[in-house]
Amino acid sequence: MRTHEKVLARIEADLAAGRWALGERLPGERALAEQLGVSRPSVREAIRILEAMGIIRTAVGSGPDAGAVVVDRPAAGLGAAVRLHVASGTLPVRDVVATREALETWAAGHAADRVARAPAAADGLLGEARRLLAAMSDPDLDVETFVRLDQDFHGELVRLGGNQLVEAILVGLRSAISGYVMQGAGRLASWSATAQRLCAEHAGILEAVAAGDPAAAQRAVSRHILGFYEEAGLAPSPS
Repeated sequence: MRTHEKVLARIEADLAAGRWALGERLPGERALAEQLGVSRPSVREAIRILEAMGIIRTAVGSGPDAGAVVVDRPAAGLGAAVRLHVASGTLPVRDVVATREALETWAAGHAADRVARAPAAADGLLGEARRLLAAMSDPDLDVETFVRLDQDFHGELVRLGGNQLVEAILVGLRSAISGYVMQGAGRLASWSATAQRLCAEHAGILEAVAAGDPAAAQRAVSRHILGFYEEAGLAPSPS
């Protein structure tokens, strides 16, 4: 087992045993080296690897915030890993779309259920999504700005779904989603007409969530994602 794997295994075991909490500082390099039976330079390199993976964060110095700390949002590292795989170009667009559709429909259903359980809080929960919808309804927006607002809108609905892992995966897919949407926009006869339709669909999704109707929210999100994929000619032709 490589050194960083030993350090990671130690973190995992101590978290599972309740000896550490998320956000707690790791032992110093010397203590870890003695406990794991490795050199301090090896521990230092392992810490660098784990920081790059998003598992820990480090701060230099000698104050109370110095040293290596287990991150309190462990799913954040997953987003970075997904982005790297997307950047490699090995993920087909159809797989990105299918994953997005599955996760976003799930999140929209849970967001609607959350509103249904606390209808008095709906305005507060949906305020940012409504602001983004109003911003992207500007007919003078260029495609790039529209797509950025579109992704922010979808990201807000996913956040309301309340699952950090789902949110992290979709954050990691953001560049891939932006890429295929921009590619598809270039194939359309009239981007302005499509943008108007997408805004109307966004409004329908938001209406279903605000009404606390999970099934309607899921149907609206699925039609919205798959509809653009097909309209833009990105879907492979049936064999």
